[in-house]
Amino acid sequence: MLEIIGATLLVAGALFMLVGSIGILRLPDFYSRTHAATNVDTLGIFLFVIGLAVKEGAQLTTLKLVLVALFILLVNPVGTHALASSALSYGLKPWFRGDAQEEEGEEG
Repeated sequence: MLEIIGATLLVAGALFMLVGSIGILRLPDFYSRTHAATNVDTLGIFLFVIGLAVKEGAQLTTLKLVLVALFILLVNPVGTHALASSALSYGLKPWFRGDAQEEEGEEG
């Protein structure tokens, strides 16, 4: 049973990382891409590491994996917030839907 749960968590984490990676490529601006990257880092890797811990069983390695997962869960959003806040303070403006229409009007 633990093998099935562990494998399910591993597959869910891998799929979440795949979808988030596609989001990083497809989204229009820095802030949207940063949001996608944070989701990949936080939830995708969290699910993957917890899946490894479940498959490992009750060992010292499992405790280490759980500590790594908690560290990822706490640190990644804080780092991303600091990065986005720094970009905003340096003047990088967020993209809005109207920006694409203005760019098309300027080109034509």
